[in-house]
Amino acid sequence: MSATAAEPTAGRRRLGIPVVVLALAQLVISLDYSIVYVALPEIGTGLGFSDHDLQWVVSAYVVTTGGFLLLGGRAADLLGRRRMFVLATAIYAASSLIGGLAQSPGVLLAVRAAQGIGGSLLFPATLSLINTTYAEGPVRNRALAIWGAAGAGGLCFGSLLGGVLVHGYGWPSVFLVNVPVALALAVLGRMLFPADPPRDRTRRFDAAGALAATAGLTLVVFLLVYAPAQGWTRSASLAAAGMGLVFLVLFAAIERRAPDPLVPVRLFLNRGLVMATVVAALFSATFSSLPYFLTLYFQAVRGYDAFVTGLCFLLPAVVVAAGTQAGPPAVARLGMLRLLVGGLAAGAVGALALVPAVSSDGSYLSLLPGIVLISLGQGSAWTALWIAAASGIAPGDQGIASGIASTSLQVGGAVGLALLVAAASGIGQQSSAADLLDGIRTALFVMSGALALGALTALMARRATSS
Repeated sequence: MSATAAEPTAGRRRLGIPVVVLALAQLVISLDYSIVYVALPEIGTGLGFSDHDLQWVVSAYVVTTGGFLLLGGRAADLLGRRRMFVLATAIYAASSLIGGLAQSPGVLLAVRAAQGIGGSLLFPATLSLINTTYAEGPVRNRALAIWGAAGAGGLCFGSLLGGVLVHGYGWPSVFLVNVPVALALAVLGRMLFPADPPRDRTRRFDAAGALAATAGLTLVVFLLVYAPAQGWTRSASLAAAGMGLVFLVLFAAIERRAPDPLVPVRLFLNRGLVMATVVAALFSATFSSLPYFLTLYFQAVRGYDAFVTGLCFLLPAVVVAAGTQAGPPAVARLGMLRLLVGGLAAGAVGALALVPAVSSDGSYLSLLPGIVLISLGQGSAWTALWIAAASGIAPGDQGIASGIASTSLQVGGAVGLALLVAAASGIGQQSSAADLLDGIRTALFVMSGALALGALTALMARRATSS
């Protein structure tokens, strides 16, 4: 059963205001990941974070988002997409308000964890609303392009907005800005989206599987964020590894016996979803990690303040948005796999072009060829990724399908950033300029190689499929 067959009237619908609301929701998710980057120095100074602990302002969000996404995806399918959308935006509003008023590191980290839970509910609800509102094909592809522009562009635009806000109003503003936006989204979601149908009592919510998967994934993501910097033999690393493995094994055992499992095995017979899951991990490990290293370069090497650093991300945001809009017509003309190969290859060349441009006295203009190539690749690959993840998935499984792909996205980001920072010799805000330059160049080399390998793998998959 396909989404198109289940909803024959969806193809005749115009995009309308709902896609704008869904795109704004995706923008909030992306902004919350990236907006804090340029604010980290002021957050560290204002709340007394050590340089060692400051990374957890970002990592706490990543850990909880990655751990709860499967739960959020199935909740959207079984408990209601609109209901989850409204709940998630309300969580964002409340946690952001507390974050802006935080006076201690512990409170702020708890806020970032709560925002991550909000993201894990909002992302699959938003994506499944798109995939069940608009029929598979050109209409849905256009909707995904608008949604994708907000998401991919937000990764860059967050740094720009964060720089402007920190420069003018201080670090609390990067949290407080979410409050009115999230509240507006909650109200609009309640008004615009159709009421959730009565719950299908023949389908059970796999509570035991959801709890086991959430605990296991949260511990694994924590391990992947914590261990590369602190050591794999630390007691916290060993405990997270052991307990994470126990919960994931328990999850597998529960799923084998569950009449309505959290993650139906049939979904992994869908080649588009499998490919999207793999590409999502690579995408997040590379493209989504780049702002971290560019922020270090602009602030710690070049000495730019938060405002100027934010302006440096304006062009990437615009180019990424352009790349997402080019995605749907490119899919129609070139096909999904060709667009993915092209996007990953463009990112590989762009990262390599940045290596010689990153220097202690280089100009911003010297960075532009690499930045433009990476941003175009990021935008086009992002749109193709989510079109692939939704293709051929029944409406009742759209939430968990998006949860699977987005879990891979979050875990890939946690693993990728941790590995890239480790490859860059653990550079941070307090590293010397020489160490930063060497580390950033190393990270760019690794990033380029990973993207090139991904493009080659996707090309081989295309040839295997066509043969």
